Amino acid sequence: MSVLTRDEAQTRARLLDVHHYAIDLDLTRGDETFDSRTAIRFTVRADEGTADTFVEVKPAQLRSVTLDGQPLDPTALDENRLALKDLAPGEHELRVEAAMRYSRTGEGMHRFTDPADGETYVYTQLFLDDVQRVYAAFDQPDLKAVFDLTVTAPEGWTVLANGVTEDTGQGRWKAATTPLISTYLVAVAAGPWHSVRTEHRGLPFGIHCRRSLAPHLDTDADELLDVTRACFDRYHEKFDEPYPFDSYDQAFVPEFNAGAMENPGLVTFRDEFVFRSAVTETQRQTRAMVIAHEMAHMWFGDLVTLRWWDDIWLNESFAEYMGYQTTAEATRFTDTWTDFGVTRKAWGYDADQRPSTHPVAPEDVRDTASALLNFDGISYAKGASALRQLVAWLGEKDFLAGINIHFERHRFANASLADFIDSLAAATDRDVHAWADAWLRTTGVDTLVPGVTGDNGSRALTVRRTGERPHRIAVGLYDQDPGDEGLLTPRERLDIDVPQAEPRPIGKLPALVVLNDGDLSYAKIRFDADSFRTLRESLSGLPDPLTRAVVWNALRDAVRDGDLPAATYLDIARTHLPHETDLALVDGVLAFASGQIADRYVTPEQRPAALSTLAELCRDLIRRTEDGDHPGLRLIAVRHRIATAAHPDTIAAWLADGTVPGGPELDPELRWRILTRLAVLGATDEAAIAAELANDPSATGQEGAARCRAALPDTEAKARAWEAMFASDDLSNYLFTATAQGFWQPEQAELVRDYVPRYYPEAVALAARRGPAMADAAGRWAFPAHAVDTDTLRLGQECLADADPIPALRRKLTDQLDDLARALRVREAGTA
Repeated sequence: MSVLTRDEAQTRARLLDVHHYAIDLDLTRGDETFDSRTAIRFTVRADEGTADTFVEVKPAQLRSVTLDGQPLDPTALDENRLALKDLAPGEHELRVEAAMRYSRTGEGMHRFTDPADGETYVYTQLFLDDVQRVYAAFDQPDLKAVFDLTVTAPEGWTVLANGVTEDTGQGRWKAATTPLISTYLVAVAAGPWHSVRTEHRGLPFGIHCRRSLAPHLDTDADELLDVTRACFDRYHEKFDEPYPFDSYDQAFVPEFNAGAMENPGLVTFRDEFVFRSAVTETQRQTRAMVIAHEMAHMWFGDLVTLRWWDDIWLNESFAEYMGYQTTAEATRFTDTWTDFGVTRKAWGYDADQRPSTHPVAPEDVRDTASALLNFDGISYAKGASALRQLVAWLGEKDFLAGINIHFERHRFANASLADFIDSLAAATDRDVHAWADAWLRTTGVDTLVPGVTGDNGSRALTVRRTGERPHRIAVGLYDQDPGDEGLLTPRERLDIDVPQAEPRPIGKLPALVVLNDGDLSYAKIRFDADSFRTLRESLSGLPDPLTRAVVWNALRDAVRDGDLPAATYLDIARTHLPHETDLALVDGVLAFASGQIADRYVTPEQRPAALSTLAELCRDLIRRTEDGDHPGLRLIAVRHRIATAAHPDTIAAWLADGTVPGGPELDPELRWRILTRLAVLGATDEAAIAAELANDPSATGQEGAARCRAALPDTEAKARAWEAMFASDDLSNYLFTATAQGFWQPEQAELVRDYVPRYYPEAVALAARRGPAMADAAGRWAFPAHAVDTDTLRLGQECLADADPIPALRRKLTDQLDDLARALRVREAGTA
């Protein structure tokens, strides 16, 4: 499929003014295809003579095309482009009729049949350039238009869309006319939805899921709607521009690749957010944040849309920042920035240290394939961190004033970085253009290191910086509590601009100096020797979980950089995590310790000791929570105890009894976790997996069974799993991912050794056949991450050099190989 270049988009935007789309979809044509009819009214602006352009469509069959009533030859379609030649200046109407394929990869019009009850659902995911899989379009974000949509659906279905929909009879549905929106924001979700509806501020609100999840949605409906209303109200306090659409529906849809998608008036979420098993408060907080994030997009992205994909940060960085900030301000989840600091921010730091790094606002995004690669930890986490630093430097009042100027200037239109910076500049005397150059046009992570000099009683602090960005940070000074040596008490928090004009007097020597306390900037930090000794003894005695998050992130960075032995990190975790109360911190530290340290950063010979340390830590947490007062903490400990089990006896007994002694009782999620680990350890079989699937025949159960079967330490099981992933295209995106998650296991390295060299050519072929979404899945989940050796690295480098993988897979492999090289360096540092 041809990708759209920036130059082509700019040329077409100068030529065309697109007014209106009338889209008619027929979803009753069978399981493989649906019918799509599109009429586009547009104006050609050619100053003299005639002009040529093209429209995009990717059909199973292009049946007919007419331009101003005259037929065009459907066989002239070249891949996904149909040329429109000799267009005279003035008004035109293009009509396209086609049969379009349903997707099983989460792209275009995805079709899913629920194994729990046999009901079928379809929904669109048109971002970034999958519009043409559903309807013919001039597919670029700055050719906004008004849309009218009609849909024919099977009897008993409900159709949701960007505007209020009306059932007009005979299976026909009509959606209200949209205001001006971009092509990729058009949305349809159709099926026998279970819905909960209400009104707020005179607008219809709805939440929707498939019928088999109805009891679980109903259980959480009050919480979901309370969060939605609270965020909606808070945004109306922040923004002068009112919510710009006629309704607000949130549909939880199956097999969704992203977390959610900001379609105007119809946000689609992955339906794992409809919790069917026990979850922690942190997971509920994450769901609330995603609701707030997507709602922010109604202004950042939908009302004002990027002109081209180089400014995707104007969508994602803002929604990420607003999602966390507004959730903290408007809901019961007030500690969102701790979770951001220990999970999302690490995502940004990792991405920014790879060879694929890019500026938050890159200057050269040549085409749509390149643009798709920039939806990463930089556009989300680093960009949100940069905005948090901007607010600290600028002040929230001026920041919000600049945002409101931006909305007023560009409502229902498009904007660029330059437009946004000009809007900010209109609200402040500070040099925001220089700030943008330093923060948004540069790559990499600065490192900040404290230095304390002078005599006791007259110490001074100097902050050394590796990097070029200016930082406004808080520095926390902590002393040992004289009544309890395990506790640290804050002496004061200093505001410091880096680079400093001169050292900052701090009085007597503190026990601990924490740079970037409060986590308002984006930089790696280190500790002086005295501070490191203190935190080894007293980390859990820091009073603020956000400060502890900054410290844990610094320790994580030091391990990844080879500056802190992995064993030392595990010792610190073993000492302090049993006393931790913040759920996000416990989960984040355990996830890094098991998924990176135990699985990759220590040698195979060291791994049993690492797993033993983590298992003991989890046992301590389980014992500590026996009183039932900390169910979320206990649930996290149980999950990680399962994941780190080196022997099957304990967890097999839990599965047989249906409960962990003292709780919790095993719900489907925990049962599948245990069965997967037992499969890895060779302590279960196909009969047990089939029996579990019979008890839980849901979509999640199907994924659990696929994961277990791929994890069995059996040559035939591995061969079946490999063939399902790479020799057949039958697996949906979710079933592929589940199979890949089960396949590679550190405990089974010898069993799967021969599959490692097969991975690269077969992943390249798969990506070429099945496209970017499956390329992403193959690069993320099917990569042999356990194989930390130079042969795996060499084979991957040869693949990048010689095999020409599609861009989505090339990016994933580049990142995976850089992480593999880092793991080898960490191992080398640990054995030096």
